[in-house]
Amino acid sequence: MRVEIVAVGTELLLGQIPDTNSQWLGERLAANGISSYFHQHVGDNHERIVLAFRTALARSDAMIVCGGLGPTQDDITRAALAEVMNVPLDRDEALVATIREMFDSRGRVMPDNNLLQADVPRGATIIPQTRGTAPGLICQVGLKVVYAVPGVPYEMSDMFERAILPDLLERQSESGETSVIRSRVLRTWGASESALAESVAERFEALEHGGQVTIAFLASGIEGIKVRLTARGDNDEDAWSLLRDEERTVRALIDEKLGDIIFGVDDQTMEDVIADQLLARGATLAVAESLTGGLIASRLVNVAGASKWFRGGVVSYASQVKFDVLGVPEGPVVSAEAAEAMAVGVRKLLGADYGLSVTGVAGPEEQEGQPAGTVFVGLDLGDQVHHVALRLPGDRPRVRAYSAISALDALRRVLERHEVSPPM
Repeated sequence: MRVEIVAVGTELLLGQIPDTNSQWLGERLAANGISSYFHQHVGDNHERIVLAFRTALARSDAMIVCGGLGPTQDDITRAALAEVMNVPLDRDEALVATIREMFDSRGRVMPDNNLLQADVPRGATIIPQTRGTAPGLICQVGLKVVYAVPGVPYEMSDMFERAILPDLLERQSESGETSVIRSRVLRTWGASESALAESVAERFEALEHGGQVTIAFLASGIEGIKVRLTARGDNDEDAWSLLRDEERTVRALIDEKLGDIIFGVDDQTMEDVIADQLLARGATLAVAESLTGGLIASRLVNVAGASKWFRGGVVSYASQVKFDVLGVPEGPVVSAEAAEAMAVGVRKLLGADYGLSVTGVAGPEEQEGQPAGTVFVGLDLGDQVHHVALRLPGDRPRVRAYSAISALDALRRVLERHEVSPPM
């Protein structure tokens, strides 16, 4: 089964709202072994919607349409579907009664516009609404099938799980096609997308010529570059077996050519990894932040149960606070020496096992003769004190965000590479 997703709404084309529906549907289809090769966006224009539908049905076995089922004049998905099916729209009186009851239950009078939601292309099957006023539709178009659902995400997802997915799986089973698609995402920090692609170029080319696994690179801004491995197998065990083998191969290539830039898998964040490392050691952490202004602490407390290992932080933005509170020797504060002293100071001040600090220049102006993007990370591990010097790109917000994740990554690498003395 090849399923195409068509998202209807001019607001999507104008960038006024993100198309989270197509993303969610793509993930759910893949998880169930259903291929989706094309996604379309189309505005609220009858002729263009009809063209999008006919294009999708020409190259796919099924189509899921999101949006355009509301009660307003620009909700024209039903009319476009009726034209593609070459049938009239019929008003379903049972649907009228259902919609009216919904309004009555809320103590409201149903506007006449809502009658449009009871118009159904002749021959279509209704997907009953449970979370809104717009019903969904299942429309047979020759040998193809169209599913139309509201654009409201929680209404769309309910209809997909309740009606569309079971119908698709039944159709796929009847066709004799059964497969499972599984993915594993390797999360990296510290290398460019082009460098990652180059490190696995030979493997990428080999898989393109007959492999059962595909590799894709997903640039994720301040969260790094993701390497997604996707495998199709006859069953769940087969797919995961393929993924495990491929993950070992790709990890080895990246480690050999780029070092330990892989920090996590799938939904793991950098702070999740730090939490795991600290919990495994029974250690606690304190942070001192200058240019990041609390971004590091904010990321750390995103992890549930952070109080078990995170003692707290000091935002020592002014130089005098670094001197008076953290015991940094008076002098330049954009330096490796200041970063190390901040880490030592916050570890002692908050009674933590490890201290992490960051100081630097977010920009746009230089400071102490150092250009914007100059960053120093300090690490006090109790019996060892380290620093890492960085030169980060971007404007002020990006330098601050990059500094936060880079500081956490520096701690991760030190903890992974070196045997750290256990807390006293």
